Amino acid sequence: MKRLLVDQKDITQVRLEDVASPALREGEARLRLESSAVTANNVTYAAVGFDIGYWKFFPTGIDGMGQVPVWGVAEVVESRSDALAEGTRLYGFFPLAEELVIVPQDDGHGVVLDTAAHRDGLPAVYNRYVAVKAGTPEQDHLRALLQPLLATSYLLFDWLMDNDRFGAEQIIVGSASSKTGLGLCKYLAEPQTRDYRIVGLTSEGNRSFVEGLGACDKVLSYDEIDRIAQVPSVYVDMSGNAEVKLKLHSHLAEVLTHSAAVGTSHWDRFRPQKGLPGPKPQFFFAPSQIAKRREEWGPGEIEKRITAAWKRLAAQAGDWMTVRVHDGMEAVPQVYSDLANGRADPRDGHVIRI
Repeated sequence: MKRLLVDQKDITQVRLEDVASPALREGEARLRLESSAVTANNVTYAAVGFDIGYWKFFPTGIDGMGQVPVWGVAEVVESRSDALAEGTRLYGFFPLAEELVIVPQDDGHGVVLDTAAHRDGLPAVYNRYVAVKAGTPEQDHLRALLQPLLATSYLLFDWLMDNDRFGAEQIIVGSASSKTGLGLCKYLAEPQTRDYRIVGLTSEGNRSFVEGLGACDKVLSYDEIDRIAQVPSVYVDMSGNAEVKLKLHSHLAEVLTHSAAVGTSHWDRFRPQKGLPGPKPQFFFAPSQIAKRREEWGPGEIEKRITAAWKRLAAQAGDWMTVRVHDGMEAVPQVYSDLANGRADPRDGHVIRI
């Protein structure tokens, strides 16, 4: 089988590798990928692979080389487990590879868990695989592209509301052209009445794209941070751009009530900073908000709300996203490299069909 290997010290360096498919042991199942999405979010997984543990999900056995996780759909082509029948189609977390071997366990609620020893202790949300019926390829593509990103967008929205926006009058979304950023802007704009403003920050080249979303009260380029109103504000940073963060913290200082670090779409400009004016940036970890809501609302409720939310925006996706389908693993290095090096069009959503 083919798999993409990424240099863990320089995540722009990749190579395709052919490896033998391992023989199945008792209790295991082999999943053959049908399609998966590759987005800037996957580059973030690589950029924070050691900090958050993303490199641990799919170990390569090669020192210094990792497999980047992606979201997609696969079919069970071989099974030696009573928990998973051949022919089942599963949506979930996969490596950028042609297949994956898991140790499945049925949780009794229609979800298959991978209980492989190396995944013990990793965030549970990434170890869950959901059975999906055969539908159209377009449905699979939209799910893989948008469900994980817009789920994070919705959880950010829910977290902000859960914390009364930290008392802020405006919410500033960095890298608003990213799909997670634009999703957050759209969820923030949904309430018919609201007492906060939405400010989208983006590059000058992506300004018209973000303005066209119609979700922000104001769209500014990174060079216009000094035009942001100096009122109580929350900063939700999707980019990880250290220079932008410093400029914004310096401009807002004591009126910045909270600074949330979410992504690193500008991973090459990320570096930890000390002595920033205003509050210390806090990392937002979506699985923590899921766990909190499961405890408060009971099993399944937050998942229902996430599903309803991402499907609302997916129904409008044709207005702001063009799905680009690429055939075969041979296409992966170029697609990934364009995203990792900032050459990708924010309007495009890339799917690898295997």
